[in-house]
Parts: sequence; structure tokens; C-alpha cells
Amino acid sequence: MCLVFVFATVASAYTAPTAFASQITARSLTLQPVGTVGGSTPGGVVNHAYQFTLPNTGTPNVGSIKFLYCTTAADPTGGNACVAPTGMSVTGANLGTQTGATGFSGTFGGTFSNNDATAVSRVNGFYITRTAASIPVNTVVTYLVQNVTNPTTVSDGVNSGTFFVRISTYTSTNATGSPIDTGTVAASTANQIQLQGIMPESLVFCTGQSVTVNCASVTNGLILFDQLFSSTATATATSQMAASTNAQGGYIITVNGPTLTSGGNNIPAIGGTATTSAIGTGQFGLNLKLNTTPAIGAEVSPAPNGTSTKGQARTGFSTVNSYRFQAATVDTVAASDSGGAGATNSQVYTVSYIVNVSGNQAPGTYTTTLTYICTPTF
Repeated sequence: MCLVFVFATVASAYTAPTAFASQITARSLTLQPVGTVGGSTPGGVVNHAYQFTLPNTGTPNVGSIKFLYCTTAADPTGGNACVAPTGMSVTGANLGTQTGATGFSGTFGGTFSNNDATAVSRVNGFYITRTAASIPVNTVVTYLVQNVTNPTTVSDGVNSGTFFVRISTYTSTNATGSPIDTGTVAASTANQIQLQGIMPESLVFCTGQSVTVNCASVTNGLILFDQLFSSTATATATSQMAASTNAQGGYIITVNGPTLTSGGNNIPAIGGTATTSAIGTGQFGLNLKLNTTPAIGAEVSPAPNGTSTKGQARTGFSTVNSYRFQAATVDTVAASDSGGAGATNSQVYTVSYIVNVSGNQAPGTYTTTLTYICTPTF
């Protein structure tokens, strides 16, 4: 499952009307995620990151800053009443990092003045406090408030998930008295967007004269040896195959089929023991290597690395200039499960074929049909 969370960063133009107070500028509140909980998740316990600019100089000093979560930017009746957003709580919150004006500690929940002639238990408000000190003019400050419980209301066409935080600075150390500067920020909870997709068990396998690594292009058809069979030279041919799987047990690739035949005549299969090419001796064999005698083939590409690409030729087919083929026998030529490997991205194998014949080999058109099977273990 893939979860995508919506984070809200909203700077508001709302300002609570407070007499004789200057306006806090460049205000923003970012709802930050915690773990897998998105920052704007309704009812989510997340972090609230504040940033704003304090316009006043060092007179008067600042001893506390109050943050009050409300359903409105200001009291529409003209007072200072604040209605807590549904589900909102800061009782478990704490003050994290702070910059610009530092040295504050947090007082969360509890009872403090709301500047509306009441003193009530507030789960939707807190203040930070320090020994009163001056702050340079137009100081940009940041405060990270951790483990805030978001409001549970979301914007759904009927309800509004928007809430407001009224910010005030004070000379006092307990957020009482007349505020120095004030300002309001807005933020909103929102429904999470959940995305889901399914990756099924997968095996991609193809064979042909030539193939691309992802099997998007495959050239099929009759594969011809590079020359007429002769007791004085080795005839060669190649085919390719590509494989990938997400099977944790990996895959194995087998080959089976008869040796080359023409009517009642045949070219002897090399057998189960890997053997070098011997001109003048009847041989039909194959391997999955870049060979020099004769010059034929290629290494598996991309090369196995034990992590993203794990396929490799199996014993008997993995030695340069040594070839093997057992007629009418199922033989494993490659695998991605060797040494505990498994799921792998796609790789291209080049199969090299050789034919040697003796001087008395009967004339004719010799053919065979080989079947490669890729079996994953899920």
C-alpha cells in the first residue's frame, strides 16, 4: 500500500484586532508529518512549525508568546472569545527547536488568561516563556511545537477543516497583560489521499535469434549455422533469451530436445560432461559464455551482481570454450537461485552452439528443435 499525505502550509492575512499592538508579519504555520501520520491528518498527532517576524525593537522586552487555537481568526462579536476547534488538543505537546528569539520553555494546556475577562482550562492554547529580554527589530523567529493533536473536522462541503492560531507577544512571562505584537495564522486539516496498486507475481521470459533485455523486441525464425558442416572447421550459431522475476526463490532455465538429425542420421551430442571443441569429431553442444575457440557468444548482460541482477549460467554451461548437451534430457542451463539468490531484474543470455563432424558424416539437412523453459519459485 502506498499512502500519500497532504501537508498544509498557509500564511494568513487575518489579524486579531488588539489595541496598541503592532502586527506580526510574514506569518506561517506548517503542519508537519510524524512517522506515517500526515501533517494535515484530522485528529493526527503531528508537529506544528511556526515562522513569523516580530516587528518591535528591544523596548519593551519580550517574556512570553501565546498561541491560541480558535475556529475564527477573531471574535465576530468584537470581543476576544475563542472557540476551540473540535478535537484540538495541545495537552500532550512540547516545545522543540527554536530560532531567532530563543531560550523559551513551553507551558501547554492548563489555565491562563484568554484576554476575554475569563481564565479557563485551555486544551487549545499554550504559551512559551523566558526571562524577559529584548529582541532586535524585524527578527524572524521559528518555533517547532511537537505532538499537537489536530482538529478532527475536515473540509467536506459542509464543514470546514480550517482553524486559526492567534499569536501574541507579552512583556510578562505568563502571557498576561496587554500584548506587544499580534497576528493570526490559518491552517487546515484535510482528508488523506490513499493510493493503492498491486504488483502481482511476475515472470518475464523470451527466446529468439535476438531479444532485448525487457523482451520488448524479439527476433524469431530459423537459426542457421554460419557455414556448411565440415570435418575441417567448427560451425557456430547463437540464440538469445532474457528473464526476470520477482519470485523470492528465483528461477531456473532448462533446455531439452534431440540432437541434430537428418532422417536416420544424427550428429552426436557432446553429453553431460562439458568438453572443448574438437574439429573432425562428431559434436553438438552449447554454452552461455563468450568463447575464443571458436570465437562465439557473449557473457550474460547485465552481469550478475548478487543484488539487482542474479542470473548466471549453471555448471556445465559456464566455462569458456567448454560445451555440453544431453539429448532428450532436461538440463538446467541458467538460474537466479544459485547461492541463495532470488528475485532479479532482467538479463540477456547468449547461447552459443557448436557443431563438429567427422569425415564420414552422412550428407543431409540437419535440424533440431530445442525448448527452453523458465520456472520461477514463488
